[in-house]
Amino acid sequence: MTAAATPNILLVMTDQHRADFTRGAGFALDTMPFLDALATSGTRLRNAYTTAPACVPARTSLLTGRFPSAHRVRQNSAAREVVRGADLLDVLDDAGYSLHFAGKTHMYRAKEDFDSFAGPYWHERGPDETDAQRDFSAWLRSIDHGPSLEPTPFPLECQYPYRIVSDAIAGLKKRDPDRPFFSWVSFPEPHNPYQAPEPYFSLFDEADVPDRACGPEAAEAKGGTYRWLRELLEEKRPGYDRLWRRYRATYCGMLRLIDDQIRRLVDFLDNEGLAHNTLVVFVADHGDYVGDYGLQRKGAGMPDVLMRIPFVVAGPGIVARDNATDHVSLADLFPTLCEAVGRDIPFGVQGRSLWPMLTGGDYPAEEFASVYAERGFGGLPYDADARPPLHFAYEGTRYDELNSVTQSGTTRMLRQGRWKLLYDVTGRGELYDLAEDPAELHNRWADPVVRDVRADLTERLLWWSTRVVDDLPRAAYEPRRATHNYATRWP
Repeated sequence: MTAAATPNILLVMTDQHRADFTRGAGFALDTMPFLDALATSGTRLRNAYTTAPACVPARTSLLTGRFPSAHRVRQNSAAREVVRGADLLDVLDDAGYSLHFAGKTHMYRAKEDFDSFAGPYWHERGPDETDAQRDFSAWLRSIDHGPSLEPTPFPLECQYPYRIVSDAIAGLKKRDPDRPFFSWVSFPEPHNPYQAPEPYFSLFDEADVPDRACGPEAAEAKGGTYRWLRELLEEKRPGYDRLWRRYRATYCGMLRLIDDQIRRLVDFLDNEGLAHNTLVVFVADHGDYVGDYGLQRKGAGMPDVLMRIPFVVAGPGIVARDNATDHVSLADLFPTLCEAVGRDIPFGVQGRSLWPMLTGGDYPAEEFASVYAERGFGGLPYDADARPPLHFAYEGTRYDELNSVTQSGTTRMLRQGRWKLLYDVTGRGELYDLAEDPAELHNRWADPVVRDVRADLTERLLWWSTRVVDDLPRAAYEPRRATHNYATRWP
């Protein structure tokens, strides 16, 4: 197999990246002009969702095409507990691809699984080799995940996105030119710590940052883990929410820094004569509150600011389309790439191939009328006043928003059209009209006016819950496989 016979694949992934923070997605500030231009040349999927609002569960879904209840990785500390069949790397390796990785891992795969590997990069440390790099990582740790109130006192070349792109380019320069390549470039940003050097720190003024949808009062009103996390933050960092505009301005600057590095990477492919035969896929693992609800990072609930992700595909055969209709999942990426390289979708994969959608083929619209996701590591959810032992101290300023309380229980989510439905292990339901209530502040579960909507969405959630029951392990019986992994039943 030669590189001309099948496309190269560049997978660019960000961490904790909201879908609605670029001008092309409707944001007031021009944070990622190159990504928006890439989306215009290919397909932007506006209704793309993560499988879970946490790094490792989501990344495991990307690799396996399976939802957390099937792959069993339901918290960040459980990567090695994965249950799977053949994954993305297995299929591409079998198809003759050279495999390259640079950046943040946070997954069950490791260095030995790739032909070239640069990392792991984390949020406060990397594979530091120089004094400047070590000093930069030490400075990141010193700001306690930020936001930094001053520009980062280190040059762009110390920033992890710059170094990751440099490492990715170095790996591709050493590749076997007679084989197609898969390069996974995984940025730890714009995840906290929130910091940026000049000119990025000052690129977006705090005064120009658009107002947020809601503040701390919304966390108090929603209660549960929202209120618990808000109170924990206020206890650890009194008055922290006063910095929300600085936090947002820095987050926007970080997005532009990332955008410039994506441009640098794609320019390299173009200069090497590789761009014309390379599929470029851009996704994130999950979103970020970016100050909404008076919260930072992630942790509580399944609001769209955490669940919806950027998803762009461009390259050979991809139609130019701004798709604001279909609902897709991060779990759909693996089966899509299987079909892109002419390989069967492995047994046990639950995602659906987007290849017909991306290439202008026929596909049933009803298959993508809804999307499903999960949250929680199991057990019963803790009460809003719970104080169980955590993996960090209640004293001091450091905290992890993903912890025994915020991740407790199990919740399943369905998004369809303007509606979102949530249902948890205690039997509590939530129903939101996102067209009228995008911040999800008014739970209409008990509203008799939308009783029929609730009944329809509940039935569809039951269908999804049945659909994602695990097919593995495979034994003596021969399964009937669905084309493209479609399984639609509604006309």
